[in-house]
Amino acid sequence: MSPTPPARRLRLGMPRRVFSQVLLMQVAIAAGVAVLATGLFLAPLSDQLDDQAMRRALAIAQTTAAQPQIAEDLVATRPSVNGPVQVEAERIRKASGAEYVVVMDRDGVRWSHPDPVEIGGLVSTDPRRALAGNEVMEIDSGTLGRSARGKVPLRDTDGKIVGAVSVGIEYDSVRARLIHAIPGLLAYAGGAMAVGALAAYLISRRVHRQTRDLAFSDIAGLLAEREAMLHGIREGVVALDRAGRVRLLNDEARRLLGIGDEAVGRSLDDALGPGRTTDVLAGRVTGTDLLTVRGHRVLVANRMPTDDGGAVATLRDRTELEQLGRELDSTRGLTDALRAQDHEHANRMHTLLGLLELELYDEAVEFVGEVVGDHRATAEQVTEKIHDPLLAAVLVGKATVAAERGVALSVAGGTLLPDRLIDPRGLVTVVGNLVDNALDAVAGTPHARVEVDLRAEGRTAILRVRDTGPGVPPDKRELIFTDGWSTKTRPAHRERGIGLSLVRRLAERQGGSVQVGEAAGGGAEFTVVLPDALAEPDPQQEAEAAVTVADKESR
Repeated sequence: MSPTPPARRLRLGMPRRVFSQVLLMQVAIAAGVAVLATGLFLAPLSDQLDDQAMRRALAIAQTTAAQPQIAEDLVATRPSVNGPVQVEAERIRKASGAEYVVVMDRDGVRWSHPDPVEIGGLVSTDPRRALAGNEVMEIDSGTLGRSARGKVPLRDTDGKIVGAVSVGIEYDSVRARLIHAIPGLLAYAGGAMAVGALAAYLISRRVHRQTRDLAFSDIAGLLAEREAMLHGIREGVVALDRAGRVRLLNDEARRLLGIGDEAVGRSLDDALGPGRTTDVLAGRVTGTDLLTVRGHRVLVANRMPTDDGGAVATLRDRTELEQLGRELDSTRGLTDALRAQDHEHANRMHTLLGLLELELYDEAVEFVGEVVGDHRATAEQVTEKIHDPLLAAVLVGKATVAAERGVALSVAGGTLLPDRLIDPRGLVTVVGNLVDNALDAVAGTPHARVEVDLRAEGRTAILRVRDTGPGVPPDKRELIFTDGWSTKTRPAHRERGIGLSLVRRLAERQGGSVQVGEAAGGGAEFTVVLPDALAEPDPQQEAEAAVTVADKESR
């Protein structure tokens, strides 16, 4: 026989679902508030009813004592069942609905009472305060049981106290009024509790939809996982609310955007300032994998709206990838140039071999000198005018690539840049991007030519790159510096529309500027001004450089 499965024990406690917990807590709160409100209302109601009964008894006593005939009859007659005081007191009692109206003399002897047997006897409670001229309100017990009482002195026409009047209201009637009010109060409390329970149910249903029926432990776990994920991934995450204010930033987003926790709660325009990055994150520029430049970083942004009207934007750093892409372009260009040179070198070697076989030795020597001299002249022309080795190297390489593409790349005659650059890599990036764009613009056109002009004015470096291409229309001269804008076909390994944007960012980061205009002979002319790009000159180095130049000229 199969073993009997163990009986499931009944688990008592809070339910796990958020919907059930919120509903249970809110119903408990509504019930507690209803009970508390009812109790707080009943407590003063009891005291209020007692006070009303005592004041009513006092008012009846005052009205009775105000009749001068009762005081006269009290002095002139003896207490009796059919005496005038008893008759008048009973009339007032029946008319007012009081439990009793007792008239007593100064000795505390009753002259009236609802029970005739009590007439002529002493009152059961202390009458001294009323006989002393004071009005008394109290709840006390007497021969007729517990009652709300009012006692006043009885005076004759001369104002002399001749007795007292005591009026009682049956206390059971007061309790009855209180008990009679309880069902109504409970009905109101029940109605309020029902409304509260309905509101609690509706709120719980909303919470149920928003939390997707998760338990509190599940929500806490999701929050912990979200924090770990946001701060662990290598993509920047920016969460925005429906008003466009920054709601959340992870560590990578702070690094990529260059902002901190002070940006949380502020709008993107305030936190980042105007620019394409702000427009992309705010959704004013739509699309997927949108390129933008923030500082010296190239970023790819994607934006996804959320159900609450906000949005979540992700940022990826493509700076290194863009640099690798440009290096790949340069490598491919150099590879193509070397391949062409190899082919040309083979032709030259065949030519040289033919000259030697024909024993035309003088022509062979002249041919070799011309070939070597062309390359040497290009390198010497660059290095004599541009003393920074990195910048000179990139221009020599660009000249080789330009020659293979059928473009004449030259350095302007007035070019002179000393080896005092503070950030040579930044200027290499600027020159490389502008020369590449110029070569792309003039490639395939007749008499294609690109000219580079680099000179120093004090500590300011001025760069001009001119080409004989179609130029830039006036209405596009600002647009070409926008992140991601390009008229060229996108290559497979990287994005377009970054080069000129990086040039402007690099220039502005050094306090400089970039402008584009029309070249003198047609085409485009880019002018880059970089203040404080050069270090202060060293007099000894300047003197040595002057000696070197003079020595070369003498040779």
